[in-house]
Amino acid sequence: MSRSSNASRYGSLAEKHLADERGLVLDGQHTSWCDARFQNGTPVEIKSAMVSTGYFQIYRKYHEKLRDAGGWYGFVVYREHGDRIRVLKTRITRPERLPLRSLWSPTGGHRNSKKAKIYLDSIFK
Repeated sequence: MSRSSNASRYGSLAEKHLADERGLVLDGQHTSWCDARFQNGTPVEIKSAMVSTGYFQIYRKYHEKLRDAGGWYGFVVYREHGDRIRVLKTRITRPERLPLRSLWSPTGGHRNSKKAKIYLDSIFK
C-alpha cells in the first residue's frame, strides 16, 4: 500500500477513535474543515499525526472557517501498529488556543492557503 493511502487510512482510524472516545458524530461527508460534530451540532476538525512525524498541519483558510463557526479541533497522536494504529494521546481544544500567529507560511499552491506546522509538544503540554 502506498504511503499516502496508509496516511489516509490511519487518519480515518484516528477519526473513528476520537469519535468513539468523545461521543462525536462523524459527518457522513467530510469537508475540508469539519470531520465530526458534537451531539449539539458544533463542528470538530480532527487532526492526526504519527508520533514520528512530530507535527500537525493546519491550513489557514480552514482554520478560520472552523473558528468562525465556533468549532473545535480534535488532535490524535498515534503510532503504526501493523495495519492498524495505536493511539497515544488525544486532546480537544478551541482554534483560538493554538499558537499559530507567527507560524503561517505559503504552501506552494497546495489547497490555495497558508499552512502552519504545529509541533506535538505545543498541543500536549
